[in-house]
Amino acid sequence: MSEEIINRVENSNLIQVSLDEFYPKGERILFDIKGFLKEEIILVEKEFRDKVKNTNWEGYQGQYVGVVCSVDAIVPLWAFMLIASQLEPFAKKVIYGNREDLEKAIFSDVFSGIDFNDYKDRSVILKGCGKYPIPESVVVDFSIKLQKVAKNIMFGEACSAVPLFKRPK
Repeated sequence: MSEEIINRVENSNLIQVSLDEFYPKGERILFDIKGFLKEEIILVEKEFRDKVKNTNWEGYQGQYVGVVCSVDAIVPLWAFMLIASQLEPFAKKVIYGNREDLEKAIFSDVFSGIDFNDYKDRSVILKGCGKYPIPESVVVDFSIKLQKVAKNIMFGEACSAVPLFKRPK
């Protein structure tokens, strides 16, 4: 008996989506202002501006950058803005915030370029595991955008998908 194995998932109307498909290439880094502070705790404006002026910002070419301060120091908002203004011509994206904030901002841009109508009235399985570190908040955001158009949404793998949403008839 040599019966052909039929992949019922491939032959179904289900669309499997992994956010890995949308993950933009590029290094993600945090720029920590603490190194520009006197004794890593005090902002002295002249010294700070000198360090900003003498930094080679071209090294951030094509990177996604989150600007943070990892020490408990009082840093005025203009300092973050000044750093961001120097990074902006070189980096793909600059934000104020940590790695998760950076991924959220990157994916916000990605999602604005997706035509969610491709999923209109379709059954979608949103895959949970991937090879990239995508924050849970990004997955939730994608599912909310998807819910506006999809017929139903499931999470996981086709063999064990968890139902999340079903559009009323």
